[in-house]
Amino acid sequence: MATAREIQKRIRSVKNIAQITRALEAVSASRVRRAQARVLASRAFAEKAWEILLNVQSAGKSGPVLHPLLEERAEVRNLMVVLITSDRGLAGAFNTNIIRVASRFADRMGKPVQFVTIGRKGRDSLVRAGRNVVAEFTGIPSEPSISDIAPATRLAIDSFLSGEVDDVFIAYTDFVNTLTQRPVVLGWLPLIPHTIDDQVVSEYVKDVPVVSNTVAIYEYEPSPEAILQEIVPRFTELQLYQALLESQASEHSARMVAMRNASENASQLVGDLTLEYNKARQAAITAEILDIVGGTEALQSSVDKAADIIEQAMLAR
Repeated sequence: MATAREIQKRIRSVKNIAQITRALEAVSASRVRRAQARVLASRAFAEKAWEILLNVQSAGKSGPVLHPLLEERAEVRNLMVVLITSDRGLAGAFNTNIIRVASRFADRMGKPVQFVTIGRKGRDSLVRAGRNVVAEFTGIPSEPSISDIAPATRLAIDSFLSGEVDDVFIAYTDFVNTLTQRPVVLGWLPLIPHTIDDQVVSEYVKDVPVVSNTVAIYEYEPSPEAILQEIVPRFTELQLYQALLESQASEHSARMVAMRNASENASQLVGDLTLEYNKARQAAITAEILDIVGGTEALQSSVDKAADIIEQAMLAR
């Protein structure tokens, strides 16, 4: 059993950790509100833009492909997965879940996969696992802009247009609410709804927004090619940007909940350690009392023996 002094040291350590977790919880709580507001503000726009793009594709099915990023490859030989994680830990299972989903998705596809990581945790995990990481991007600010993810978007577009990869996916954590975050894989390039035959793999792939059956008629000025040449790359960036916002909102939510649980566990542990400390202290006091009583009895026995000797000596005279 640990001594009372050792238990006191543990109590102080746990209280210091609890102060850190409470501070991190407060920081994440303030950030998650802003991140959630950004996600909800942009989600409707991203879904509507996707719906318009699909309508444009439906309207142009009879003719040639309107843009190279809309062209589906006849044979998919190489894949690219853009994995979005965080730079820091202490977020519960947030990073572990999305890394596991991305790895299982890549293994199930059965084709060579290149990974592009956004976030230090994903990069470190994939490198340790021996995955083919071709690029990494870290240090994304807490309030990102389109320009912050432009290099990753440019890399994916160039790889797709050059034929180096035939399909590009985004693996990220979809924000549902503060307590629920869902790791998903989104088909990104080409900008079409992705259908996957493998039922197990399809469970990881996020469903695209429902598009109305009525095909909208659009008038282009100056021409469809000129308009789409400008819109499609921007919408490609928007897809990755929306995934990054979803991931950041999920990260802050997961960290807030994890730090709250850690603070509660620390409080409970302090209570248990305090009880153990009191027991150890009581045991020490009891041991000291027994030592005193034992010493008193030994002293009394010595006094009684001395008295008997003196008494016998006096009787002998």
